[in-house]
Amino acid sequence: MEGSVERFQREREEGNRRVSEAGNLTLNRFFALDHRAYEDGALPARTKELLGLAASMVLRCDDCIRYHLLRCREEGVALEELREALAVSLVVGGSIVIPHLRRALAFLDEIEAGATPAGS
Repeated sequence: MEGSVERFQREREEGNRRVSEAGNLTLNRFFALDHRAYEDGALPARTKELLGLAASMVLRCDDCIRYHLLRCREEGVALEELREALAVSLVVGGSIVIPHLRRALAFLDEIEAGATPAGS
């Protein structure tokens, strides 16, 4: 049975494939820029993923939140670090972030119940 983590990853990959196949230069350049923005630089990738998570929480984008939770775990971000980043997001975003916080924690539980990403 496919869980929500696997379903999210499958749907994201399929969506990205469709965007890529559209052959639109602007779409492709934006996706490339997005990818490069999270690579190691003056800030390590793990820090950038935490920043992406916090911004996604405040902007209330559940797909982005899920993606950054997965990437944070892949980058070796500890659970307690994630919880602190979520707490900062709540303070910055206010009570409107609470439903997204609930879903983020539930998704994180599912990530942890499955195969633990590398670096943890």
